[in-house]
Amino acid sequence: MADIEGVKETKNYYPEVPASHEGFHLKGAHQLDWGMRNRLSKIFRPSTGRTVMLAVDHGYFLGPTTGLERIDLTIVPLLAYADALMCTRGILRSSIPSTFPNGVVMRSSGGPSTLKELSNELLAVDIDDALRMNVSAMAVQVYIGGEFETQSVRNMTTLVDMGLRYGVPTMGVTAVGKELTRDARYLGLATRICAELGAQVVKTYYCAEGFERVTAGCPVPIVMAGGKKLPELEALTMAHNAVTQGAAGVDMGRNIFQSEAPAAMIQAVGKVVHELMPPAQAFDLYQTMKREQELAAARA
Repeated sequence: MADIEGVKETKNYYPEVPASHEGFHLKGAHQLDWGMRNRLSKIFRPSTGRTVMLAVDHGYFLGPTTGLERIDLTIVPLLAYADALMCTRGILRSSIPSTFPNGVVMRSSGGPSTLKELSNELLAVDIDDALRMNVSAMAVQVYIGGEFETQSVRNMTTLVDMGLRYGVPTMGVTAVGKELTRDARYLGLATRICAELGAQVVKTYYCAEGFERVTAGCPVPIVMAGGKKLPELEALTMAHNAVTQGAAGVDMGRNIFQSEAPAAMIQAVGKVVHELMPPAQAFDLYQTMKREQELAAARA
């Protein structure tokens, strides 16, 4: 206990200075608890309100995807350029250094493989384990229009309730089945449902027409899913279109770790997302860094 002797009378109340109220850099998050906003700040850069999230959770239903056979060799060197990492708890514990300082978005649903109906997922991570791993958010797949739509929505709301109890955000991930179209009408429906039912962040695909309506109609941040592997310039163009049309960043996997130069690609994506660098300029930067890496490897 502090010694009470010699304590000066308090006097610096600054009555002429109004109390400051910090704003927040993400839409829909200004009324969240301090801990939840702090976790979101580890995913989204406060300076830009956007994120470059590296998605490496594909193995939870695809197995050892090309580029993810050895996480320790192919992904760990990229972590320095990622604002956040999306992965499973098995990969986090087995392969990701505990010194990684940025946000971890934990894949928290699963069950079926590609051999079965994918929408038949259940929750696969308990909130207690998420807290033990100090994750910044939990991610759950939501199959709007899928065979097990209601079950997947229930998975999300259960995770939202648990997350609210302990200050851990939930990211709803909209899934597109074989029969569903990635158009603005569907994506607007799916993202709004996730937000209405409590998700603090929503991950969805980009659509060429009407994506600005999708982001405007969702009251929480939307992160664009990278999807299938594209040529580097096309991927950079898609990322640029998404963020200039309202996305709060990207969650890319195959377009980074399946690139010919993954480290160069993730840095080019970062320039697009955080500096709004034009795609052609970012592609030139990618090619320059790729050549430099090749020269360095040849000299080694």
